[in-house]
Amino acid sequence: MTHAQDTEEPGQFTDDVQAGPGGAMTDEVGVITGELTVVTRPLPDGRAAIAVQYTGADEWYTLTGSPVPLPPAGPAALHQEVLARIRQGHGAQATP
Repeated sequence: MTHAQDTEEPGQFTDDVQAGPGGAMTDEVGVITGELTVVTRPLPDGRAAIAVQYTGADEWYTLTGSPVPLPPAGPAALHQEVLARIRQGHGAQATP
């Protein structure tokens, strides 16, 4: 797994993750599975947008339930929670 904070957008978190059985649910194409890249990006309104793609692909998809309110622990904690849900699979969404 890689972890790189994008220098172009402070506070944005990007990681690769292997989706668990049942994958991650997206608004655009339904469930996606396999090796995914996840981006969590804070928004000015106190929420965060969460997008996923097949690692190495060009197309990005909205993780169902995104955008979500930022938790008190901040965007890094939210990003880690989302990664954990996607690792579990079961049509993982932006919220539990």
